[in-house]
Amino acid sequence: MKIVYKAGLRQVIETIAEGATVAISGAGGGLLEPETILGAFEETFLSTGRPSQLTLIHALGMGDRIEKGTNRFAYEGMVKRVIGGHWIWSPRMLRLAQENKIEAYCLPSGAITNLFREIGARRPGLFTHVGLGTFVDPRLGGGRCNDRTTEEIIELFEIDGREVLRYKPFPVHVAVVRGTFSDELGNISASEEPADLDSYSIALAAKNSGGIVIAQVREVVPKGRLRPREVSIPGNLVDYVFADPDQAQTYHGPYDLALAGLGPHETPVELPATADIVRQIVARRGAVELIKGATINFGFGMSAGVAEHIVRAGESSHYWFTIEQGIHGGDLLTGDLFGIAANPVAILSASEQFDLYSGGGLDQTFLGLAEMDRFGNVNVSHFGGQISGPGGFIDISQGAKNVVFCGSFDAKGASIGLADGGLKIERHGQITKLVEQVAGITFSGSEAIKRGQTVHYVTERAVFKLTDSGVELIEHAPGVDIRTDILDRMAFAPIVRNPVEMDKAHFAPASLNDTGEISVSA
Repeated sequence: MKIVYKAGLRQVIETIAEGATVAISGAGGGLLEPETILGAFEETFLSTGRPSQLTLIHALGMGDRIEKGTNRFAYEGMVKRVIGGHWIWSPRMLRLAQENKIEAYCLPSGAITNLFREIGARRPGLFTHVGLGTFVDPRLGGGRCNDRTTEEIIELFEIDGREVLRYKPFPVHVAVVRGTFSDELGNISASEEPADLDSYSIALAAKNSGGIVIAQVREVVPKGRLRPREVSIPGNLVDYVFADPDQAQTYHGPYDLALAGLGPHETPVELPATADIVRQIVARRGAVELIKGATINFGFGMSAGVAEHIVRAGESSHYWFTIEQGIHGGDLLTGDLFGIAANPVAILSASEQFDLYSGGGLDQTFLGLAEMDRFGNVNVSHFGGQISGPGGFIDISQGAKNVVFCGSFDAKGASIGLADGGLKIERHGQITKLVEQVAGITFSGSEAIKRGQTVHYVTERAVFKLTDSGVELIEHAPGVDIRTDILDRMAFAPIVRNPVEMDKAHFAPASLNDTGEISVSA
């Protein structure tokens, strides 16, 4: 292991061969992102033109939506191909993909993470059910994002009469990872970070591919200072260590040890205001599906409102929260810090967390709903003809026994009010979200039926359930007309047997006070 400084770091980066494959561990908002090293990649390319024609791989979305993270690589000539689990955090890179200037793939985050592990173990790729029936399935596009991207990197197999996908392995030439500390032997500890993510798997993949591992840390400490169980990457896998004493825990603040489970949370976790009527209704109705004692995952967006509802009601102890970043328990953060928890009870690697999900260890998940169709398919990855990436959505939704999708009934310009214990639709949205066929399949209704999953779709004016016969309307909001406000506003005809009225309590013009009790205004 060699400790390098800024000039030495740039020299290392300059020696990276043209066409090399670079894997980065990190997650949006600065979670474990080795931002100083990524900035050095950008500076070196702009001044020397090296490294060039890279293949860049990252499992989770990375960046600050402006310039950091994988935005640092978003230059024509610097990257040739990008394989990412989520692209929204890097608009510059997304633009290159949309303009057909790079080869681009969007794959499930868990599949990418666990593929790193398989590469590191020199196994013949990742064999998994994750992605079957979705846009990742080679029969439905193979995760390719644009016309320039033609190579098939996923294969369909049948093993013991069961369909599986094989995510093909490839050599990793450079791994870029981050921790809090390195000792003089190169042992890396992420002990003060909110997550471990897939740092070890990426380092292992690079080392066993004959590549190099570059680690960013906040501080180098003497040999023997780190406790063995605090080491997330052993020194024999690490080639270069770069220390940045100004390294922040995230892009949104200094180190808060509570986010690593090491101390009291100095600033109380702030929950979003409940002024959004649609979010409030969906959260209340979604919460009806909660199973006490369940191991649960909450997705980003409106589905996170169910988690907020639980916290406000003081019922967190009834459930076991998990996040794909490897977090168990704690106070879930929101916004750009989604994926982090204050005072978690356990922090595992993302690889281990995705194994839990893939194997069916998740009782319930509450996820977002951008589009759904007559087959019960859901789209959260394709917008305006472009793919933004599924993140952990596919891994999570395919593995959970009980799935609840949460979202608004329509979009753009809708105006919703509350009146007489029911819903008052003042103006319908301009965009229909319940469509004949989704733009891209991020969740497959037919595969869910095969797996025997229980699936609900919760909106502010209607609740649907996936059945063997199709999507059934099972509830409607009080105050709406089923024909004019629901069925005529959908692009397909659901099964309508005997839908019941949603509980009027969901539509009370209420807020939650500090005790978690519902206080209804006059």
